[in-house]
Amino acid sequence: MGKIKALREISYQKFLDSNELEKLRIKIKVEKGKVMDMVVQYESFLANKWTPIVRYDCAHGFFHRDALFPSGDTEKQAINISSLEDALNYAEQDIKDRWEFYKERYNKKIKK
Repeated sequence: MGKIKALREISYQKFLDSNELEKLRIKIKVEKGKVMDMVVQYESFLANKWTPIVRYDCAHGFFHRDALFPSGDTEKQAINISSLEDALNYAEQDIKDRWEFYKERYNKKIKK
């Protein structure tokens, strides 16, 4: 009988603005202190609901950023970072630095 892997899931969120209308949602799966999987998502409170705008994850077998648009379209960009710990730090810092840009781009795509 093999050992059961102790995969621990950590989830938390951080607000990016003082009005608490912009947030970072983070989910990390860790095994023996090592990041095994992660999702870092920027959400904005639009039309009375939390709306995902940018997501970093490792779905499809590689680290990438998905820019999400009101139409349902997604723009996927592969990012070449070898360690998931570095990828996690990169994703969080990018969203903290650029969330206003991402929101403006999303808002421009809303059909009037």
